[in-house]
Amino acid sequence: MQIVKVDSSKLFRAFLDVPKRIYKNDPEYIPHIRQEIKKILWDNKAPNEVGIWLLLNNNEAIGRIAAFVNKGDKGGLGFFECINDQTAAHLLFKTGITWLQSNRLSIVEAPVNYGERDKFWGLMVKGFQKPSYQENYNPAYYEEFFKSFGFEIMIRQSTQEISPDRFNEKKISALAKKVDNNPDLIIKHIDKQNLRKYAADFAAIYNAAWKQHEHFVPLSKEKVLKLMKSMKPVMREDLIWFTYDKDKPVAFYVSIIEVNEIFKYLNGNLNWFGKLKFLYFKSRVPVTKIRGLVFGVIPSHQGLGITSGMMMKVFKLIKTDPHLQTSELAWIGDFNPRMLQLLASIGAAEIKAHITYQKKI
Repeated sequence: MQIVKVDSSKLFRAFLDVPKRIYKNDPEYIPHIRQEIKKILWDNKAPNEVGIWLLLNNNEAIGRIAAFVNKGDKGGLGFFECINDQTAAHLLFKTGITWLQSNRLSIVEAPVNYGERDKFWGLMVKGFQKPSYQENYNPAYYEEFFKSFGFEIMIRQSTQEISPDRFNEKKISALAKKVDNNPDLIIKHIDKQNLRKYAADFAAIYNAAWKQHEHFVPLSKEKVLKLMKSMKPVMREDLIWFTYDKDKPVAFYVSIIEVNEIFKYLNGNLNWFGKLKFLYFKSRVPVTKIRGLVFGVIPSHQGLGITSGMMMKVFKLIKTDPHLQTSELAWIGDFNPRMLQLLASIGAAEIKAHITYQKKI
C-alpha cells in the first residue's frame, strides 16, 4: 500500500472518485455533490491548513483522508473513506495525524468538516438508510476502525424524525398558547425578496443564543446572506420561521426540503448538465421530507413557548401539504438533554446517530 499526497487536480479527481468503489453495491448511498467537496477542500483551502491523501494498492485507490487545522490546538480529520481493511484505515489515520503534529496540534477531532459543524460532521453509527443532504454516511465497519485506533467519543449527535401521526399536537398547542397570548410576540416566515433583513436577524439571534457554547464562532450578516442566497433554489418561505418581540428578532426555526430525494438522480455531479437534471427532477419528484437545520432562541426569551409556536407552524404545513410526510431534526447533541427530552415528549423518535471522536496526539 502506498500513501500519495493529493497535490494536483488529477489526483483530487481521484480523491473524489474513491466512494464509487466503497459504495458500489450499497443501494442506500447517495453521492455528495462533487462541486461542494471541491469548494471546501480544494478551491477555498487556506495555505498550509489542509492536507489531502490517497491510499493506493497496485495503483488503485482504496482509501482517502483529509486533515485540517481548526481553532486553537485542535485539528480535524474528515472525508475519510476506506475499504474494509483495518491496516489501510490506520495508515490513513496515521498519515493525517502526523501532518497535524507537524502543525503543532495536540488534539484531533474526527470525522469532521473543514468548516461548518452542521455539514459532513460525525461518523454514522445508527440508521444506515436514506442519508440526508450533506450528512455523513458510511459503512458500519468504519466504527471499529476509529475505536481500534484509540479514538474516544466526544459528542453523540442524534437525528430525530417526527410525522403528523406521532406529533403530540395537544401538548405543543398548549405550550404555544404562551406565544398566542402575548401580543408582542409575532411568528412569521421569511420573504425571499428581503433576504438581507433576515440574514441580519439570523446573525443577531445566532450570536446571542450560541455565544456560551464551547465551539462558538460568531456569524456575520454577510456570511448568512451569502448562505441564504445559495439556498434560494431549494428554499421554501413557509419552512423558515422567525419570531419577533415587537421589532426585535428573538428566535428562528430553519428547515429545507430534503434535496437528497432529488440529488439521488444526479450521481453527485452538479455541473451544467447536473443543474438541468436537478431542475427537471425538482419539478417531477414529490419531496416527502423536510429537514430541520437549526433553531435557536435568545436566552432572555427561552421558556416562553416560542419553539413550540414555530413547531406548530411547520407541522400545520406538513398536515396540509399533499406530499410532505415527515420532518427530520438533525444534529441534536448529547450535551443538550433538554432538547432531547422535549423532542421525545412531542412524539419524535431517533432514526439516526453520529459520533464525533477525539484523540490526543
